[in-house]
Amino acid sequence: MSKKTMGIHHITAIVGHPQENVDFYAGVLGLRLVKQTVNFDDPGTYHLYFGNEGGKPGTIITFFPWAGARQGIIGDGQVGVTSYVVPKGAMGFWEQRLAKFNVPFTKMERFGEQYVEFDDPHGLHLEIVEREEGETNNWNFGEVTPEVAIKGFGGATLLSTQPNKTAELLENVMGLELIGKEGDFIRFRSSADIGNVIDLKITPIGRGQMGVGTVHHIAWRAVDSLDQLDWQKYVAANGYGVTPVKDRNYFNAIYFREHGEILFEIATDPPGFAHDESHETMGEKLMLPEQYEPHRGQIERSLLPFEVRELD
Repeated sequence: MSKKTMGIHHITAIVGHPQENVDFYAGVLGLRLVKQTVNFDDPGTYHLYFGNEGGKPGTIITFFPWAGARQGIIGDGQVGVTSYVVPKGAMGFWEQRLAKFNVPFTKMERFGEQYVEFDDPHGLHLEIVEREEGETNNWNFGEVTPEVAIKGFGGATLLSTQPNKTAELLENVMGLELIGKEGDFIRFRSSADIGNVIDLKITPIGRGQMGVGTVHHIAWRAVDSLDQLDWQKYVAANGYGVTPVKDRNYFNAIYFREHGEILFEIATDPPGFAHDESHETMGEKLMLPEQYEPHRGQIERSLLPFEVRELD
């Protein structure tokens, strides 16, 4: 048996104050807050989801905001850079927008593509690249219109303690296609039109430390629950310790830590984010897992308030 993931489902990171997080990803980057809920394992912490207008897999970045928590160190065993893709011709808009909000950025080239690199307010490394592929994001927010809006993930750069082992996993277990090598990077690609390009840094840079400004895990797509069960057996058969299936309400999840120490998740595309609130109202109010609903008052009092606001 061999399998191929379509690509990235979501990426989850640790950040600081929730208002700063929402201001940047909604107010500056123009993403839609598609879900506000809590960490299923720590209901005193938000779990915020940002994505395209429909909250589709391959567009979703999620956050655990821990105001006042220790700053992390980006390094091996983590996603080093999260890449966003925008329409062709939109880069000038994004350079001007980052400058407008005093976000420092640099330009670089990798595998023949031009990237704009910058950090979010809590130190998470991000980049923007133009590509034709990927459907238009029809979410309008402030000055960010569908003509220039972030479509979703371009991909990610992985930092591994054992790059050769991670490369072997990406190609031979996750089913990504090896595209080539350039400088200190190996590029892989999946079959989807978004969240499909993975660059693996060949040279280790030193072990990362989890904290604010670091990625907690990267999640890969499974078509449905049956496909995920196949993945669970397949990953285990290839020598990785994989968790039981966990119900995350908006998808089911399994987890394993690959040999380069990056935490991988495999998440189901369904049911998505509109099954407990309408497509039109997604993200407008705090949604709690069933087991925490009786404690809503206590939970709401423990969470820092925030609002989604236009900054233009």
